[in-house]
Amino acid sequence: MAIILKNGKSFNKDGVIERTELKIENGFITAIGSKLHSEEADEVIDVQGKLISAGFIDLHVHLREPGGEAKETIATGTLAAAKGGFTTVAAMPNTRPVPDTKEQMEWLCKRIRETAYVHVLPYAAITVGQQGTELTDFAALKEAGAFAFTDDGVGVQSAGMMYEAMKRAAALDMAIVAHCEDNTLANRGVVHDGEFAHRYGLYGIPSVCESVHIARDVLLAEATGCHYHVCHISTKESVRVVRDAKREGIRVTAEVTPHHLLLCDEDIPGPDANYKMNPPLRSKEDREALIEGLLDGTIDFIATDHAPHTEAEKQKGINAAPFGIVGLETAFPLLYTHLVETNILTLKQLIDLLTVKPAECFGLPLGKLAVGERADITIIDLETEEVIDPQTFVSKGKNTPFAGWKCKGWPVMTFVGGKLVWQKGRE
Repeated sequence: MAIILKNGKSFNKDGVIERTELKIENGFITAIGSKLHSEEADEVIDVQGKLISAGFIDLHVHLREPGGEAKETIATGTLAAAKGGFTTVAAMPNTRPVPDTKEQMEWLCKRIRETAYVHVLPYAAITVGQQGTELTDFAALKEAGAFAFTDDGVGVQSAGMMYEAMKRAAALDMAIVAHCEDNTLANRGVVHDGEFAHRYGLYGIPSVCESVHIARDVLLAEATGCHYHVCHISTKESVRVVRDAKREGIRVTAEVTPHHLLLCDEDIPGPDANYKMNPPLRSKEDREALIEGLLDGTIDFIATDHAPHTEAEKQKGINAAPFGIVGLETAFPLLYTHLVETNILTLKQLIDLLTVKPAECFGLPLGKLAVGERADITIIDLETEEVIDPQTFVSKGKNTPFAGWKCKGWPVMTFVGGKLVWQKGRE
């Protein structure tokens, strides 16, 4: 079946937006031009002047299945991804059971094939049960379908354990993806160790508990030649360490979340658990350093760290509630409105940070809008302004600090492998 998307616009190879029509056949893009012959298609979809982009890629999401289906499932999480314009996501392994064996990884891959709306790349755990005491069988997990290795949710506390993990990953040409947090410095914290914590008498998480792990790990990556990737970077010291490591030629990449780019601890209105995430919202100076790191290439791409929880869990109060917020359905409009419309990023830069850049970092054949590429496509309405309403989310998680924010830049159609998997108004 051939589909033509007509009356759209996209970036050309020179980075200029121009009129675009696009033909899809057998799951791939087979023609791009300013005007295609509609009679050559079985179906013609008029996108009415909206932006046509390669589908977004999010390499840090929590789908919760198995074990956390009350919070999210592979089906609900990937439908939320499609609604947000994401056509590929990478699922973190802090599920129950953890994907730490070949059998569990095979089960997970089968479940993904059966229920996912978008492409899902499954992470495997670095250590058995994410307990930090015994390494998993990396080779068997890779064979079973693992995308990369991470204990996200907890930092690998032992330098020796991380060193051995990096050696094994390097031998398999696989990446180590790290949640960086030294537990001896985390201090039972629930928010950043700053003014907000002091005002409300809360235990604070100091910046150094993240940066010291990154400093340790980049030296281990240098020693092993491993591709080392930093999850949800949040502090100015961490940005400095990664920048210095890149200058030395160490194979390190890093991601940043929309919430760390747009919020700091000064923005937290009170002890509201919808502002509780790990790493926490840091200082204004940290947020500015993250933006600077994104602009100069120290930080490679943006990932949401989509972390759904039940309403009951988040109502336990800021001390007892779990860390994490949802992000898949709001990422692009938030970033477009508050970074592009304010001239901090260009639209082309933002699109690249959500498509080309994550694909390049992990060698994925994704993220490009070109003839011969897979037809993973997002159509975006850059003009219509809407208010973020958690009750309209298709994710089971409604936990967001952005409720009530007005944004432009809403995805309205998402194609995965040439198949329309989500369209606004036809949920």
